[in-house]
Amino acid sequence: MARIAVIGTGYVGLTTGACFAHLGHDVVCADIDADKVAMLQRGEIPIVEKDLDRYVKEGISSGKLSFVLGAVEASKDCEFHYLCVPTPQGEDGSADLSYLESAAAEIAECLPAGSVVVNKSTVPVGSTGIVSRVLNRSDVAVVSNPEFLREGTAMDDFLNPDRVVIGCNDQQAAMRVASLYAKVRAPIMVTDPISAETIKYASNAFLASKLSFVNAIANLCEAVGADVNDVVLGMGYDRRIGKEFLHPGPGWGGSCFPKDTIALAKIASDHGYEFTFLNEVLKVNDEQFDRTAQKVLDVLGHDPAGRRVACWGLTFKAGTDDLRQSPAIEVLKRIGEAGVQIKAYDPAVGSPIDGLDVEVVGDPLEAVAGAEVLVILTEWEEFKRVDMDKVAELMSGRNIVDGRNLLDRDQIVRRGFLYRGIGR
Repeated sequence: MARIAVIGTGYVGLTTGACFAHLGHDVVCADIDADKVAMLQRGEIPIVEKDLDRYVKEGISSGKLSFVLGAVEASKDCEFHYLCVPTPQGEDGSADLSYLESAAAEIAECLPAGSVVVNKSTVPVGSTGIVSRVLNRSDVAVVSNPEFLREGTAMDDFLNPDRVVIGCNDQQAAMRVASLYAKVRAPIMVTDPISAETIKYASNAFLASKLSFVNAIANLCEAVGADVNDVVLGMGYDRRIGKEFLHPGPGWGGSCFPKDTIALAKIASDHGYEFTFLNEVLKVNDEQFDRTAQKVLDVLGHDPAGRRVACWGLTFKAGTDDLRQSPAIEVLKRIGEAGVQIKAYDPAVGSPIDGLDVEVVGDPLEAVAGAEVLVILTEWEEFKRVDMDKVAELMSGRNIVDGRNLLDRDQIVRRGFLYRGIGR
């Protein structure tokens, strides 16, 4: 078993640390926020993620997982050093590497000879070389080991992945990183660093493209009178296509897909290739936000100002409290621009959202009271269990815009609601 330092305790870093500890490694996670470190040392988790709290507490209890303040404190006695810091989108669409470079510079002098620094953050092509230059240590190898975690299923994705990708020009260092996954049953692909970095971006951009495609198909279904649920079911049986990511909705978002798709288009442009296909994928997504908002405004009629709308769902997907690039927020912003009054409920959100003129309430029935329209923007299973007869009593109008095709349309219509889905 190895001794691993994880620099950064955000979504990726905390998942990486907890899972490596579960696999039997000794893991030290570092952060620059003293209050956050103290909270994690108590086994308290700052994010919503299935099973993460259990794995963190398990690691602390077994002595395999610990949390310290500062990257140097974590790295000084470790063999492997995972960089799991943010790479936010810059103003020009490229990834901002300042956090990555800062972390590498901080640990450069304290790294034990022969250790391995691993890029786990989503980084542009060539970032492994950038980290190597910042470290300026000929006795330290730098490896790319991109993450493919889905929020809501991150623990399972790490421990039961489709593949483990390792990029390094030093085969010995690559094999050392591969050995960390000895207990994981998955193909391990070893390639060069640039290919590994490209695999991460290409994977996310492809999935984003698939989502934009199915949303465009949903719009076509509305135009011709087809039911998108049946259309995608028929498509999904084709093994060349598959059933995953064929779920239409109000648009796609989150912390990865928008940022990574834009970044890949920027990388291509910087290297002389105009990736017009990806630009259209992004355009289709923006149009989907507009179309979903317009469904609500169409119900309200020509003068929506002052009218009341209820919303169920604010996070970008169910099973997380992540609001970053949430389609729900993008849709609500567009509705709010028309002067509509909005009350929203989300089981993972309990406070107002900066920049969004929406009243956040603590109960789905409180949200619908007096509303003319209910719009569903996140696919929480809880919403399926709400008493729709009670909803009908509380609303001033019986209109539902189901942006996730979550509810049973036939049951909703039998209760006297006017139902509008996506592609139906």
